[in-house]
Amino acid sequence: MRMSWLIPLLLLTACTAEAPPERVVERRPFDGPAPRGAAMLQQAMTTMHNTARASVRQPPLTWDPALADAAGAYAREMSRTGRFEHSKQPRGTPNQGENLWTGTRGAYRYDEMAQHWIDERRVFVNRPSPDFSTTGDYRDAGHYAQIVWSRTQRFGCAMAAGPRDEFLVCRYVPAGNVVGELALP
Repeated sequence: MRMSWLIPLLLLTACTAEAPPERVVERRPFDGPAPRGAAMLQQAMTTMHNTARASVRQPPLTWDPALADAAGAYAREMSRTGRFEHSKQPRGTPNQGENLWTGTRGAYRYDEMAQHWIDERRVFVNRPSPDFSTTGDYRDAGHYAQIVWSRTQRFGCAMAAGPRDEFLVCRYVPAGNVVGELALP
């Protein structure tokens, strides 16, 4: 009889332990789905990439339609399979660098997608690759390092949508993040 108070306590604990975590929803600066289109993607990515490069005194990148086509083929593959992972290497001739992004379909503008990569600048240090992150994990600054990589000259991006998610792929030539080399001179 003394343990009768324990049963409600155990039930309460079990119920609260199984409650799902609170859903976090980011504030959106717009209503409805984000605007889309190939010309808008090219403009946003070119602006965002070249603004990031200018901030570290690197020359602008040139948009390359062939790289955008290669990026599109891989974005469509990821949207078809639902697998978010880097493509097999080597990518093209010459080898292409690659940045990937995924998020909820229609929830992000193109500039927001690129800004997620550019925000890695906060942990970037100009040391030989792959030791360019203050966290000790190159993946924390790898997208940013590719964007500002001094020898990269051309890039192209494309996006494809799956049922729930969108997949953005950008390809770069010459590829950055070369082991043992610095991103910036």
